[in-house]
Amino acid sequence: MNIRKWVYLFLTTLLIGGGSAVIVGLLLRWEDIESMASFFVMIAWLFGFGLIFSIISQMGYFAYLTIHRFGLGIFKSVQLWSWIQLLILAFVVFDLFYLRYIAFKDTGLSLFNFIIFPIALLLYGLIVAYFKMKETNRGAFIPALFFMVVVTTIEWIPVLKQGDILWLWLSIIPLLACNTWQILILHRLIKRS
Repeated sequence: MNIRKWVYLFLTTLLIGGGSAVIVGLLLRWEDIESMASFFVMIAWLFGFGLIFSIISQMGYFAYLTIHRFGLGIFKSVQLWSWIQLLILAFVVFDLFYLRYIAFKDTGLSLFNFIIFPIALLLYGLIVAYFKMKETNRGAFIPALFFMVVVTTIEWIPVLKQGDILWLWLSIIPLLACNTWQILILHRLIKRS
């Protein structure tokens, strides 16, 4: 992969993060717009917010690529490393439910509100991992699933601590959009090299 392709990946991921935050933010906060000026200020603010989560997503992606190589080197077996990733994935999905429930159970939210995010994230991760596997090989399924669920959850932690549903949606959509883009485009960029 050369610098031009890396810059392409970086800039397109920035645009996807900013654009997705604008779309979600306008859908969720449309009633807060009072004038044309406030509309443009909100778009600029949401775009900047999306850029921040795009950068977080890119840091997480390149950190995962490094950790994945370390895991393969340390465990000397793709199968063992895959099982370890699945174990960590199960732990993270459970904790995404349990720790949020413990922290925010007194807010009056139903149990469904705590269960839906881990299940939805896992289902989305399964879909993305399936497409990654179809485009590359079977060995890409578990790493893609791990990245989409575990790394996205780690990137999402600062917002998860707040417990505000608006912020949860404003941050998870750009993270998922950027992470999906990166996981599905990298092999195409490398193949063209």
